Amino acid sequence: MYADKGTAGRLDVDYKPKLPRDLTKGIGIVGAGEIVVHAHLPAYRMAGFHVIGIYDKDHAKAEAAVSGYPGMLVFASLEALLEHPDVQIVDIAVPAQQQPAIAKQAARQGKHLLCQKPLAETYEQAKELVEVFASHGTKAAVNQQMRWSPGIQASRSIMERGWLGEPLQAAIQVNVHTPWENWPWLTHISTLEVMYHSIHYLDSIRYVLGLQPEYVYADGARFPGQPYRGETRTLIHLKFPGEVRALIHDNHNNRMPQEDWYATFRFEGTQGIVKGTNGALYNYPTGKEDTISLYSERLEKGCLYTPKLEGRWFPHAFMGTMGELMRAIEENREPVNNAADNLITLQTVFAAYRSMESNRPVYLEEIDRLPVT
Repeated sequence: MYADKGTAGRLDVDYKPKLPRDLTKGIGIVGAGEIVVHAHLPAYRMAGFHVIGIYDKDHAKAEAAVSGYPGMLVFASLEALLEHPDVQIVDIAVPAQQQPAIAKQAARQGKHLLCQKPLAETYEQAKELVEVFASHGTKAAVNQQMRWSPGIQASRSIMERGWLGEPLQAAIQVNVHTPWENWPWLTHISTLEVMYHSIHYLDSIRYVLGLQPEYVYADGARFPGQPYRGETRTLIHLKFPGEVRALIHDNHNNRMPQEDWYATFRFEGTQGIVKGTNGALYNYPTGKEDTISLYSERLEKGCLYTPKLEGRWFPHAFMGTMGELMRAIEENREPVNNAADNLITLQTVFAAYRSMESNRPVYLEEIDRLPVT
């Protein structure tokens, strides 16, 4: 039996996004879709970041996005955004098919970049982008913002402090109903769930464990009669060096009431566990705050700690991705979520799809051997 420490057993798990000293760096956003309106802009307002303006090929969408932000510009073209003297950082929030051309153009203009995930539709394109960023001295981060969701960032802090001992196992399980039609372009692609959803879990697991997978064994399936082309149910097994393993189990077709939905994570070590809920997927699309519980033999034995977390994946974690890029510029270092690091996450994504096709484990090195075209 665990003795429950509850919220009285507060632990400093260091999970809140860290912000730069200088909040005045100018940000230009490319794209005015749902994620910008409901996550990027609210998060940047909370953080006090300086957003100069937005460009979207649909001018009316850009106008609507800035309507609650007095003084924010709507650019007539991408070139106008890139040529604005105060735009130092370009935040790209468009589908992967459109991102490489925009990112290359911004890098050539000397801008730093926060790129959307996935970085590109193919590994070859992503690897080429990383080379372009390096050649222009651009600091480029990828918006894998789940790393900064309260539960995942808290788990990372707990793992780094050694409270779980040596990493041993991880699991993320999701059983919800996702209305993919809210993003119409997603309904027509063949690489759906892993490329645009479980990519977060693949990235977060390796972030928390601090390890890189050796191989991926994955299976993807559809729901009978679904109106979407790609997979909406996935099982992904990850083998890490030694005895470390991870599992992702995702179903986006839960027709039951939301009381039956769940989104959980669990990280185990040789001396403890941290587990919790991803609140963003409960009561969707409203969401609620993440929760975590911690048991550690390195702390008070027999006690289950349940520290209260503040904030949510959407929009609070978006302060983390942009904040980390801004701090990296300030400190003249690479951001933790840099584009080169993201290539490893993309290797797991493309290895998962190759595994689905060939029904076998696929080593990440197979993906990295692909030539740049």
